[in-house]
Amino acid sequence: MSADDAFARIVMALHEAALDPAQWPVASALIDEACGMQGNALMIGAGPRDNIQASFVGLYYRGERRTDFEREYLEDYHPRDERVPRVRALPAGHLAHATAVYTTEELRTSATYNEIMGRARMQDGVNVRLDGLDGSHLSWGLADPVTSDGWGSPQLALVKALLPHVRQFVRVQQSLAKAEALDTAMSALFNTSRLGVLYLDRRGQILEANDRARAILRHGDGLTDRGGVLRTRRAADQGRLEQVLAAALPASPGVPVSGSLLLQRSPVTAPFVVHVKPVGGHQADFGAQRVAALVLIVEPGRQASLEPALVAEVLGLTRLESQVAVLLAEGQSVREIAVAMERTEDAVYWHLRQIYQKQSLSRQTDLVRLVLSLAEFVGA
Repeated sequence: MSADDAFARIVMALHEAALDPAQWPVASALIDEACGMQGNALMIGAGPRDNIQASFVGLYYRGERRTDFEREYLEDYHPRDERVPRVRALPAGHLAHATAVYTTEELRTSATYNEIMGRARMQDGVNVRLDGLDGSHLSWGLADPVTSDGWGSPQLALVKALLPHVRQFVRVQQSLAKAEALDTAMSALFNTSRLGVLYLDRRGQILEANDRARAILRHGDGLTDRGGVLRTRRAADQGRLEQVLAAALPASPGVPVSGSLLLQRSPVTAPFVVHVKPVGGHQADFGAQRVAALVLIVEPGRQASLEPALVAEVLGLTRLESQVAVLLAEGQSVREIAVAMERTEDAVYWHLRQIYQKQSLSRQTDLVRLVLSLAEFVGA
């Protein structure tokens, strides 16, 4: 196949991947083959210089993804990789050999260069930065050449010719991710005056807040924000809030998990009940500021009818656990719940222990308060 044919085939694959990211492995493998390299890695960096959040579009070797290397690099090496600020400062489209973004001393001492880059076959690779949307940037790392002759001029020329097409692929995906609509029911909550509603991006930054949430944050009794990040009144509550947010917005590939907690306010005021719900799963957003989590701030108010299905969905409970929780919130005793559900009292207590463990609670009164807060969803 001629170089022109290979280029045309790759561009066509990139066009398909722009509308269907599942096609990126195919395009990636074609690029590896045509450019004579062992693999390549696309990574998106977003956020301020002192808090860069990175996520992989994928590290692929001839179309085979290596999530083990991705996870290891993000968790163990990216925070201390000396080349990160240098690659970020490169002129867009400038090709820099891996050895050029480390000092002579770092080539001997850098853990990133000598450990994971060696195992990932990228010590003789090439780095290039491209501009993304909303101030994000794309770092494209090309793995070592397949031959011992190193990089030739035709290979580098083909890489440079592909840069605008790779950049367009990422930008289209960023635009699609940013435009992705929220679930209609969840979007409707934003207009209610009975709940504080916040939208967070995948870094936990506040993207939007409804009027009630803004009033709560301005008042600062129990919950406020600092630099666009949620903060609690008490230090002990801050740690619990951060745990719930981390579970809903995992930094590395994983399953996002909903969570709820009580946040103390002034001594004479009932605590807030805060629910954090992931939106859309942990999908790649290509650095776009897409809504990744919904935060609902509930102030104890009038009781409305309770739906076990809603309790199960928001609190992450099983069908039987949600039934136990609803009946308890409606004022029934453990004995009455056992009779109503045709279960033993020991079985009811067992379900309660499962709920306590999931919600980090220890008392029935806290569980009742948590469940009653969900009545605010009805007619919101």
